[in-house]
This record gives sequence, structure tokens and C-alpha cells, in this order.
Amino acid sequence: MTYCIAVSVKEGLVLTSDSRTNAGIDNVSVHCKMHVIQTCEDRKIVLLSAGNLATTQAVLDQLRRDIKERAETNLNTMQYLSEAAEYLGHVSLDKQHRHANSGQNGFFPAATFLLAGQIGAEPHGAYLVYPEGNYITTSDHTPYLQIGENKYGKPVLDRILKIDTPLEEAALCSLISMDSTIRSNVSVGPPVDILIYHRDSFELNEYYRFQEGDDYLMQLRRIWQEKLSDAFAALPRIDKQEAKDFPVLDH
Repeated sequence: MTYCIAVSVKEGLVLTSDSRTNAGIDNVSVHCKMHVIQTCEDRKIVLLSAGNLATTQAVLDQLRRDIKERAETNLNTMQYLSEAAEYLGHVSLDKQHRHANSGQNGFFPAATFLLAGQIGAEPHGAYLVYPEGNYITTSDHTPYLQIGENKYGKPVLDRILKIDTPLEEAALCSLISMDSTIRSNVSVGPPVDILIYHRDSFELNEYYRFQEGDDYLMQLRRIWQEKLSDAFAALPRIDKQEAKDFPVLDH
């Protein structure tokens, strides 16, 4: 499986992904799920992917081929990120239909994408493109999107992230969210990729990759666990004087 997060706050974007594609008993596979698309200088576009690897690779190949061959519709001709998300949805649907009609039983070609970046003078942003081709974007109230195993890392995002959260704090929150997911689900694992994009910079020069056992990740995990334990120990206990007999209902 996988877990990817796209955070869009006032200062810019934070994109985070794990790299595990298979976690069987004796088969652990690693594949990067963060993909930078080489476009014109007036835009920066990054994709995060979850789902069928063959579909993902076919979609990426098509996006890059359309740019190289200067197709009428490609990521360099888009004026808005929403157009790019719609285009990505069409390409993904086409690749899924081709794989679905290949005659392979038990083959599920669905793939989900996070598309994030900035085009020209338009605001930066992030979009979640579903396997069906439709999409949603972030909002002031929910400045993040997730794909893959999202339930384990969602609570910390809901509690910490706000639209005006500084980028560095958003990155820390994303790493804690990722670590929480790794701890609870063996199908998600390092290396962990994180990319920080500063609004209007059109530079992707703040990228980090954390391997298994990385000193910084271990320190982050240890301190987070200690602080959670301290917070739990400080919680008020249930007042035993409020205890009552369990109600027995007559049928």
C-alpha cells in the first residue's frame, strides 16, 4: 500500500510520501511515489501516487510524452492547476480502461494521485484526483489531502494544521503523521520523501529523503512518544463517585 500527504498553506506546499509498494512476509519492495514533472520555468508540478504501479507508470509516461511531443493538451499548456487535475484524471481513466480490458482476471488498475504545485501568477495548491477521474482540492478549513492508508495519520493533521501554519511546522506535522501510519501499518514504510515548496519561488530545492533508522526520524519518534505519554499521564481520571449500576432492561 502507501501513504501520501499534500499540505497547502499560505506559505506554500509540503508533500510527503512513503516508498513501500509490497510488504509480504518475505517480499518488501520499495518504489518512490513522488514524481516531479519537468515543465516550463513558469510552473512547478509534482505528483504523488497510490494504487496500481503499472497504471501510475503509464500515466507518468503519457504526461511526459505529451510535453516532449508538444501535444495540443499537456502540462505546459495549462493556465490553472484545476485544468491540470482534470487532464490528469482523463489520462488516468484512459490507462485504467486499457489495463482493465487486457483480459487479466483479478487485476485492479485503479490509481489515485495528488497533484500539487503552482502555475504562473495563479495561487499554489493541491488536488486529489480519484480513480474515476474527478478531483477535489484543499480549503482554508482542511489544508491537506491524503491518499493511501490515511486513517492512522489523520488525527494529528486535523489537530495541528491550519491555513496559516508555517511551512516548517507543516513539515513536522506531516512527518509525525507519516510515522504514526508506519507504526500502525506494515504496508507503509521508509524511505520517506518530503518536499517543501515556498510560494512563488518556482524552486524545488528543499527535498529530504529519510531512510530506515534515520537518526532524525528516530529522534522525532522518541520525543513524540515521550510527549504523548506525558500528556496521557496528566489527563484527569474518571471520577469513581459518578459510577452507577449498569442498567438492566426488561424484555
